[in-house]
Amino acid sequence: MIADFGYGVLVVSFLTALYSVFAAIYGELKKLPNMVESARRAMLLTWPLLTLTAGILIYLLVNDHYEVQFVYEVTSLSMPTYLKVTAWWGGQAGSLLFWSWLMSAFTSLVTFKKWDRDREFLPWVIAVAGITLAFFLGMNVVFENPFRQLYQTFEGINPYTFQPADSILFTPADGRGLNPLLRHPGMVIHPPMLYLGFVSFVIPFAFAMAALITGRTDDRWIRLTRRWTLWAWLFLSAGLVLGGRWAYDVLGWGGYWGWDPVEIAAFMPWLTGTAFLHSVMIQEKRGMLKQWNMILIVLTYDLVIFGTFLTRSGVLSSVHAFAESAIGPLFFVFIGFTLITSIALIIHRWDSLKSETKMTSLLSREALFLLNNLLFIGILVVCFWGVIYPLISELFTGQKVTVGPPFYERATGPLWASLMLLMGIAPLSAWGHSTVKTLGRAIWKPTVGAVIITSVIYATYTQKIIALISFFLIALVILVTIYEYWRGAHARQRSQGENFFAAFWNLTGRNRRRYGGYIIHLSMMLMAIGIVGIEMFQVETQGTIAVGDSINISGYTIKYKEVASWDDNPSGVNYTRAVVEIYGEDGAYLGNLKPRKDFYFDSQQNMTIPGQLASLKDEVYVLLINWEPISPVGTTFKIFVNPLVNWLWMGSFLFIVGIIIAAWPDKDTELAVVRSSKQVRQASAAD
Repeated sequence: MIADFGYGVLVVSFLTALYSVFAAIYGELKKLPNMVESARRAMLLTWPLLTLTAGILIYLLVNDHYEVQFVYEVTSLSMPTYLKVTAWWGGQAGSLLFWSWLMSAFTSLVTFKKWDRDREFLPWVIAVAGITLAFFLGMNVVFENPFRQLYQTFEGINPYTFQPADSILFTPADGRGLNPLLRHPGMVIHPPMLYLGFVSFVIPFAFAMAALITGRTDDRWIRLTRRWTLWAWLFLSAGLVLGGRWAYDVLGWGGYWGWDPVEIAAFMPWLTGTAFLHSVMIQEKRGMLKQWNMILIVLTYDLVIFGTFLTRSGVLSSVHAFAESAIGPLFFVFIGFTLITSIALIIHRWDSLKSETKMTSLLSREALFLLNNLLFIGILVVCFWGVIYPLISELFTGQKVTVGPPFYERATGPLWASLMLLMGIAPLSAWGHSTVKTLGRAIWKPTVGAVIITSVIYATYTQKIIALISFFLIALVILVTIYEYWRGAHARQRSQGENFFAAFWNLTGRNRRRYGGYIIHLSMMLMAIGIVGIEMFQVETQGTIAVGDSINISGYTIKYKEVASWDDNPSGVNYTRAVVEIYGEDGAYLGNLKPRKDFYFDSQQNMTIPGQLASLKDEVYVLLINWEPISPVGTTFKIFVNPLVNWLWMGSFLFIVGIIIAAWPDKDTELAVVRSSKQVRQASAAD
């Protein structure tokens, strides 16, 4: 009964979202303010309705209602309560509902704000966001019902159909449980962060479409959605970073990023979103790139839907993907509809989106930002082609040819290097006009410092040319960023009479967007150190040894001490854990590690948990590959030495801090937005 009630509330939520779209469009076209207000209230109603729906589903998950197909597929008696809750987004039907719940929360927040200054945007923002919400709810209502129940017929148990004739409700004794890879604390935070990033980007897109429909093609829509875009980028960035850490901890291949198709599907909207964040500054400062910004936000939105399509359609093989589903073609149709409609609106407003000023210098900040955008799009093209190539090859040859990491690394490596060079040059350029002479005068000191640092690395660490070029670029960006920070703080110190640290703090607070961006640049260089280290200097070995024997690798000695295996029946897991000791080059004892292999009874699957010994220089990463209790040979271990990898995780933390600083509301900025709005209204009244 409760499952039927949950489905009923889900249907009401879907109809409410459809009504909000219809009422918003009809009310605006017929100039009926009451109808538009009704649409706004209907949109506000979707979130409590979906919250009730989600609450019912969580109740079913936590209380082991295995008569519900979704509960049966993603939970089991042995799973702890927190994993049963997170199983909400661990399966196809639940993840779509979770997407819709977040979408309704964000659209409700947007429509709840005061619209006195921008009333003409309201109906179209509701309509665009409502169409997206209704689409995802429709997938749940028609194809992926999370409340579908299991029935037993005279022919046997059929757990994948609606109730047939002559059948009774069937409740299995236990569920299948989540995939072991998903039984990790990362399940609590990684998927929600990705979904928050995806959903947040719908809001800037809705405002962009509203601006095109109403003809308000100034930068007002950008100012209204600036925080949304920054927070969307924060969530998506955090999701990608947490996903990398999760993969490093549980996939057992010693890396953080495997260029998996679903990983790339989440990465592509990050690329266009990053380009958009840079290019909107040009529109705000110089009144340029209006057409380009519209294209970027449309691409970001449709790449969000495309990534969701790839994950849920079953067309790609991935550890992250859900099972094959009938919803794939409908996602493809929806992507086509939104893309064609958006491009048609951009073409319709093309002339009004022309730049207010012209680019006069190839070395100006706006020119370098544009080049930055083109490099991001270049990386996007490589990623997009790599993802769809297996589909194209299968379509024309009947064979699915996969594209591996070497393709992506070789194709994107020069583009990433060029981006790093721009990160070192662009902060020193000026808006409007810059010359080689002025840039050279500003950059020579950081360049000399970067050359000295690279020389030291050459003498003490590596002579690999590509690595040295990478370290030079990293050092250049770090020194330029610190130099710019120092110049700003020093100037404030002289003008305000503050001590240097107070000047540094107040400088960041007065211009959070700029200096938060500098912190992001610094964090990305720390991450780059870790990436260069693990990509270029990783060492691995595998061997079978007996208790008391050792394996030597890259100056480390790994000595096998013992192994034990036991069943934990309440958790439904068999644990096999080895103990190894780690010694350094000089024979100094560094610590012991306990790599494990966990076997889950409900899903009949293994999960490998590495032992990790971390430092700023290296990380020793040990995997238990195989152990047989009666084997006279011993136990098989796979061992990685990952140089500098922990700089990646430190940089990731600083990266999140930088985005929060950049996105944090600034009183001066808000006052400027209010003044700008008043000027727009006064100009409209004068016309």
